[in-house]
Amino acid sequence: MSQLPKPNTGELREKYPDVFDRPASARLAMPAMIAAALAVFVFGLVDLDFSPTKLITGISQLGWITMMMIPPNPGSSFPLYMQALGETLSIALLGTTLAAVMALPVSLLAARNIIPSNLIRFPVRRFLDSIRGIDTLIWALVWINVVGLGPFAGVLAIAVSDFGAFGKLFSEAIEAADRKQVEGIRASGGNALHEIRFGLLPQVLPVIAGQVLYFIESNTRSATIIGIVGAGGIGLQLAEQIRVLEWQHVSFLILMILIAVAVIDFISGKLRFAIIGQRAVA
Repeated sequence: MSQLPKPNTGELREKYPDVFDRPASARLAMPAMIAAALAVFVFGLVDLDFSPTKLITGISQLGWITMMMIPPNPGSSFPLYMQALGETLSIALLGTTLAAVMALPVSLLAARNIIPSNLIRFPVRRFLDSIRGIDTLIWALVWINVVGLGPFAGVLAIAVSDFGAFGKLFSEAIEAADRKQVEGIRASGGNALHEIRFGLLPQVLPVIAGQVLYFIESNTRSATIIGIVGAGGIGLQLAEQIRVLEWQHVSFLILMILIAVAVIDFISGKLRFAIIGQRAVA
């Protein structure tokens, strides 16, 4: 069996000096980053008062609470819980729909292929970033103080929070659209509105619909969280049962939320697949 010729290290060193004679800064960059990450990790443990004793005690307490949750039992509150779950689903559906309707026209102003000038596009994008940078829970606390407790505040919180996210996602989908259809509309004598209506929207609407369906499933969980702070829905019932230590009721509410999210995820997945399939056939 023939052996490969031994490489000439001298020639390779002359040909690739950057590989053999790397500067010290390049060689030490990765160890320095690892050391810095470990230092930040250790500092975080110390600063946050991490204690193995507290962790072990907490795990034992969690095991006791878990045993208290078995079996899940709604008692006589099942109709109330079903109504609260329906309220949560309504908050998620209405809030997501409002956000999508409001974000679609604004996303056109944030798309580079619609608005080439930075004078309009840049402030619109920064505005969407500012809205998206505030969490849904914070928006819920704001709207609770504006319109009061209840599901209306939850709808507004999800609508405003998702408005920023949808604006960014929709604008990116519009920018990724094929320009050939738009150019065809322009060549046939269409104006700018015709280009958007018949050239861009038919391409991006299936993508937008899939994103909206995904957000409806995601916002079902968000609606549960904001309900804990007073925005109505099943989250409010969950917070009340935790407060009075009714752990069997708590486990039943958690089970209801898990089943609802799983069902919505299954349905939205089928709908997204159908939309993508129709788009591929078209």
